[in-house]
Amino acid sequence: MAELLEIRWHGRGGLGAVTSAELVARAAINEGKYAQSFPSFGPERRGAPVIAFLRISDEFIRTRTPIDEPDVVVVLDPGLLHAVDVTSGLKKDGKIIINSRKSPAELKSEFGYKWLVAAVNATIIAREAIGMPITNTAMIGALLKVAEVVRLDSVVEQLQERFGTRAKGNIEAMKRAYKETVIKE
Repeated sequence: MAELLEIRWHGRGGLGAVTSAELVARAAINEGKYAQSFPSFGPERRGAPVIAFLRISDEFIRTRTPIDEPDVVVVLDPGLLHAVDVTSGLKKDGKIIINSRKSPAELKSEFGYKWLVAAVNATIIAREAIGMPITNTAMIGALLKVAEVVRLDSVVEQLQERFGTRAKGNIEAMKRAYKETVIKE
């Protein structure tokens, strides 16, 4: 991965989009890569749409601007598909990863997506693995299946560091989503 990879996370306040971007950035840095993650905040409240940005590169990252033309978009809440243009600026060869009960083919058909679409029911996985419908760690698993930005083990380390005794369910959610993510070109 010589070039810069830019990922935009779309979530709602309290769903962990900002935490996800940070955890993957930390994993990348531990692998010797350069990374940055930062949120886009207004006066958000729990449940309001939130965007987080993540850049990963083998070379120093000079830009500090929001990501307007992402390589990958990760959508933590499928309700956002009707509320926000999550694909705004998505590169022609971009990828969109969606937490949804629908298949990638159904999502492509419903929204007219021309990009690679990956889908996983992260809400069910999170409820079963963590006991709460907080989808961020499951969506990290989906991202790693689609984009292979860092090793799964690198994120496991970050989850253990961040969540301590609560890490087990989050690790399970991530690994399960990695396995269950369905991709359609």
